[in-house]
Amino acid sequence: MNAALPRRRLELLAPARTAEIGREAIAHGADAVYIGGPAHGARAAASNSLADIARLVEYAHRFHARIYVAVNTILRDDELQDARQLAYQCWDAGVDALIIQDMGLLEIDLPPLALHASTQCDIRRPEIARFLAQVGFSQLILARELTLEEVAAVRAAVPATTALEYFIHGALCVAYSGQCYISHAHTGRSANRGDCSQACRLPYTLADGQGRVVAHEQHLLSLKDNNQSANLEALIDAGVDGFKIEGRYKDAAYVKNITGHYRRLLDQILERRPDCVPASSGRTQLLFTPDPGKTFHRGATDYFAHGRQDDIAEFATPAYVGLPLGMVTRVGSDCFDLEATAPLANGDGLTWLNRREIVGVQANRAEELGRVGDHSLWRVWPAQALATLPGLGPGTRISRNRDQVWEQVLAKKSSERRIAVRAEFADSTEGYTLTLCDSDGISATASVVFAHQEPQDPAAAEARLRSALMRFGNSDFLLQALHIRASRIGFLPDSAAKELRRAALAQLVSARLAAYVRPGRLAASPAALPYPQQALSYLANVFNGAARAFYARHGVGLIAPAYEAHEETGPVSLMITRHCLRYAFSLCPKQAKGVAGVQGEVRAEPMTLINGDERLTLRFDCQACEMHVVGKIKPHLLQEVPAIPNRR
Repeated sequence: MNAALPRRRLELLAPARTAEIGREAIAHGADAVYIGGPAHGARAAASNSLADIARLVEYAHRFHARIYVAVNTILRDDELQDARQLAYQCWDAGVDALIIQDMGLLEIDLPPLALHASTQCDIRRPEIARFLAQVGFSQLILARELTLEEVAAVRAAVPATTALEYFIHGALCVAYSGQCYISHAHTGRSANRGDCSQACRLPYTLADGQGRVVAHEQHLLSLKDNNQSANLEALIDAGVDGFKIEGRYKDAAYVKNITGHYRRLLDQILERRPDCVPASSGRTQLLFTPDPGKTFHRGATDYFAHGRQDDIAEFATPAYVGLPLGMVTRVGSDCFDLEATAPLANGDGLTWLNRREIVGVQANRAEELGRVGDHSLWRVWPAQALATLPGLGPGTRISRNRDQVWEQVLAKKSSERRIAVRAEFADSTEGYTLTLCDSDGISATASVVFAHQEPQDPAAAEARLRSALMRFGNSDFLLQALHIRASRIGFLPDSAAKELRRAALAQLVSARLAAYVRPGRLAASPAALPYPQQALSYLANVFNGAARAFYARHGVGLIAPAYEAHEETGPVSLMITRHCLRYAFSLCPKQAKGVAGVQGEVRAEPMTLINGDERLTLRFDCQACEMHVVGKIKPHLLQEVPAIPNRR
């Protein structure tokens, strides 16, 4: 008989701007949390002290959940030693893995921490994924743009032990991660150094080769937000192990809501998939009903999971419009009436569209006037004078982007995560023992010295004992069964029974922490495996001598420095994206296939994006089905030459 195949561990991975938000992510069902340390993370404004991270690690490890620290910027030569020190400090803090982009880190002495290849590594092709797995990365964070078929191709190319991670929710970078330089070219703020200026969220005018306007002042590079709620099982079947929520800049309410939403969806899948198990322990009980629509988003798309689609972008606005609420029926001197589909509250945020611009206002006061059919009529006194609110009149469609009641629910305790345990109370030669065994098979025993005293009412004594032992309160554990194995149940004061219970719970927490095993660093293949490319352009983001040595050791002959080294002074691709504006405006040659007069390959004429004085040329690689946004670095930024690797 063949041994049963090991079950796949499915990991729900949540973001944390702070360690406290990380605790909430774990409490709301995350199997792992990724967080920034004191430096070198790709979200520069989301850093945390190592002391805070260590406390988060201790909490997470109680549930055998993992903590990953992002050290995923490209590094100068003078920063490598600091990054090495940070890696050792993370090891000492109990961190489970580092998320990195810079291959120079593989050339220096690091602790035996597991390494995850950041999505900044631009992991699109199976041969790149295979190489990264062979040089010691245990988890690969795939490019957001991959289809289900492309994910399956990567899975087939790497060992079964290599975990594949896929973004399932949150903001989408329009460019392939790691392949965007527009922020650095225009402001000196590098996305690869954790300081993106988000030029993709600006309004642009699109003009064709003859200067004719195709689109005027629209957010042409701004995508809707990622939402893979409907694709989780298909992603599992394609080979995804880690389901990642974007949002290291997001607040606690976002993390609670979105983590809880995907925890529920994954648990439903796990109930019918005996081949899969959650990657951590405990069950989460949510004290609210998750709703991704009530948290900041720019609309929803599942992006390229099922191939190219028409509606991945949100050209109107990069702001959060909110959920449809109702229609204005009357405007008075200082208030307006709204026929609404849901109750309102003081403090709600209301929005509407006025000439392609989103207008928003806070409701200082909202009062219900009565019912109108299936709807209710509300009178709203806004925080601003009505004369200052353009586009507000009878017939205006109103949405709500801040639900005050919802936010108050999430501001309080909104979940409980508990690990199931079974308890056994027994007598001993000196008193009594209480043994707890959890759902992972980890057990702990506490004892109390107490002389046996015959109770006046044995049944009442047992009932009182059970009541004292079963009060697990705010602990991490949920009692499923209590068995009393004592040959005789004597009188035991409540205080002694409670102390026995507290001691057993404390010992079980300690036993769980002692039983937890951190994932170690995978050994690289002993051979110097050839990198799939023989020459690297600035797109490889090589910014230090150690990274240069890494690629040279793996057979790369020509290695250009990173764009941030300022050697690319002319027009280059500042952004490479699968989002295509010709396709979005039905100008793609593939869309025109079969139309009279269109034969063979139609070459794209250059188009231009215009924002103020900025002009960016669009070039279209139809074979790869990609768009390149071409421009050059601002002359004054060339004076700010950073440290670059020794090019001997």
